[in-house]
Amino acid sequence: MILRSLLLFLLAAVAEIGGAWLVWQGLREHRGWLWVGAGFIALGLYGIVATFQPDAHFGRILAAYGGIFVVGSIVWGMVMDGYRPDRWDLAGAALCLAGMGVIMYAPRG
Repeated sequence: MILRSLLLFLLAAVAEIGGAWLVWQGLREHRGWLWVGAGFIALGLYGIVATFQPDAHFGRILAAYGGIFVVGSIVWGMVMDGYRPDRWDLAGAALCLAGMGVIMYAPRG
């Protein structure tokens, strides 16, 4: 169940971060409206993927996803744009990921 949830978070991150990056490329880097449209589609897919999480609480899913989004954004920037995070970026990302784990996977009675 946790592995499935983590895979869904990963897929959601690719869709959301990739979608936002496509919109950025289309508008800020002047690659055109085809890139923007592809970004809109990817962002819509992100919303769909989130609904497959096993937990039924929307707020918990989106709050936990925030940690994945932070880490995924840094990784995306490194791979796609040559961004080099400093130790504070990495420390902040680790804190976000730890918070995500607590929010999503802490035992509840």
